[in-house]
Amino acid sequence: MQDIHYGLILMAAFVAVASPGPATLAIASTAMSSGRSNGIATAFCVLTGSFLWSFSGAFGMAAVMYANAWLFEFLRYLGAIYLLFLAFKSFKSVVRPKSITLEQTTSNSLQSDYLRGLGIHLTNPKVILFFGALYSMGVPSGVEVQGLLSIIFLIGLQSMCLFLGYALLFSHETFRRLYLRMSRVFDGLFTVFFGIAGIKILMSKLSV
Repeated sequence: MQDIHYGLILMAAFVAVASPGPATLAIASTAMSSGRSNGIATAFCVLTGSFLWSFSGAFGMAAVMYANAWLFEFLRYLGAIYLLFLAFKSFKSVVRPKSITLEQTTSNSLQSDYLRGLGIHLTNPKVILFFGALYSMGVPSGVEVQGLLSIIFLIGLQSMCLFLGYALLFSHETFRRLYLRMSRVFDGLFTVFFGIAGIKILMSKLSV
């Protein structure tokens, strides 16, 4: 369709989505600690964020963001603070381990896990940069609306398979039992990973 290189676009999106990051880490940690339903809720929230930024990038929102660098700075600080907050929560679980069983989830509701993941993805400026670059440089100029919508749909479908795959994988009984036996170790790792991600975003200079 209109000389759109779907293979290259989907390959770039696959690398960006499948690679470890705050979103995939949130899905894995939620799925292991709270179970399949909560993991799927987190996966769908991340997918919602991806759809929003993908749609925005396709229809010019990225250009607005590029022209107003302060928006990136605002999102950068907001996202970094939120990741550091998640690192603090994980650290509290290390100090005071929570009681979890395979049959019982934590007190987090599906809505809270959904909003948690959505907050991570909507405040990650690198996600905005990726979709902005994808549609400004990876898509031929003059593409009609149906072409843009087809890209949004295919990237969304691919992302949904990946995110739900992470949720189902890490909510498997094997991973759940491993988490239950080593919860403090995992929560310690989540503390480090969320902390490093937050500090990295906070200290990085994003070119816009």
